[in-house]
Amino acid sequence: MLKRGITLLLTLLTCHSLSAQHVSKPFPQHTIYTKSSILPNHLNQQNLDNSVLTFYWQWKSRYVKQAADKSQSYIWFERPGNKQCVSEGQGYGMIIVALMAGADASAKTVYDALFRYYQLHPARKGQYLMAWAQDKKGNNTDHSSATDGDMDIAYSLLLADKQWGSRGNVNYLKAAKLLIADIMKYEINRHQFTVLLGNDVETDSDDYFDTRTSDFMPSHFKAFKAATGDVRWDKVTDNTYRLFAHLQQKYSPDAGLVPDFIQQVNKSPRPARPMYLESKYDGCYNYNACRVPWRIAADYLLYGDERAKVITGKINRWIRSTSSDNPDNISAGYTLAGNDLPTRHFEALSFIAPFAVSAMTDSKNQQWLNHTWDYLLHFKLKDYDYYDNSIKMLNMIILSGNYWKI
Repeated sequence: MLKRGITLLLTLLTCHSLSAQHVSKPFPQHTIYTKSSILPNHLNQQNLDNSVLTFYWQWKSRYVKQAADKSQSYIWFERPGNKQCVSEGQGYGMIIVALMAGADASAKTVYDALFRYYQLHPARKGQYLMAWAQDKKGNNTDHSSATDGDMDIAYSLLLADKQWGSRGNVNYLKAAKLLIADIMKYEINRHQFTVLLGNDVETDSDDYFDTRTSDFMPSHFKAFKAATGDVRWDKVTDNTYRLFAHLQQKYSPDAGLVPDFIQQVNKSPRPARPMYLESKYDGCYNYNACRVPWRIAADYLLYGDERAKVITGKINRWIRSTSSDNPDNISAGYTLAGNDLPTRHFEALSFIAPFAVSAMTDSKNQQWLNHTWDYLLHFKLKDYDYYDNSIKMLNMIILSGNYWKI
């Protein structure tokens, strides 16, 4: 009788484990994007998928690291200095691993270890937000948050819920809703419904009415609204689209670019002054804004939002013209007038890959997209850091047709 009981228990545990590991949307998904969207068409689908898989295994081997507590994993920051991980990278990694489930049999185990690291590094204000950086000993460098990291982590949790369900050891959907609620409470401007830089921006401070353009992720916001029923996410989407259209028209009518940071969204929105927060190029199309074409194009690909097509259309026309349809001419940063930033005539994957995703919104860009895909693939992982390689990895998933709507 005891033997039968043990056998039954083992059977139940095995069934539970198999159920928890079941993948609902395994890679490759071959998503049908919005009509008139395009993929690279000079290669067959299997070739695109194989390129993604090849780079994924390289990316995972280099950047997914176990913490001292082996139940946790983090995305390695890989830059000089004392940082081990930043929430931005943790968000990238959690999205990537969730999307690659099926092809990667260990994806759920890896994802849960990444989730645990996020969970054990909370910000001080907003207990479900992540402290934006940890040092090499795994301690938070401070307790403020970075909005983009929190948004990507929340989105990854919605992906995880669709991928594995929330009846296993982690209730992904509950965790996502708690995080999304904290993002709305602490990282959204409640007067303008634009995105704040982080949780440490006070309502009475000047930068309460400033925003980082790369934190605008309209397809995320649509997923947040669907998951929570919170219609305020529509306000964030609508207001930021209007803001970007205004910036394009007034400050970048030819190139259609937006700056890294925008100030005074409540009065007269303008590009940030030099040295506003990070560099003398804070009012230019620099290492934050370079992500904007990808983030906005994703909204068109998944949801067909025509505002996204208008914004990316301007950028596509300009980048193709200024580069003479040669991706080798893409620089690592531009003024809003569309001129190269000084000393930036080098290849940066964080600029190249988002321009490729942006090209997907219009069939007129087919040859440009094909060339940019090939150009992106020929760079070696060892020659770039976590930022460029992680953006390349995420964008390759989208470019191959394997990004899907929650």
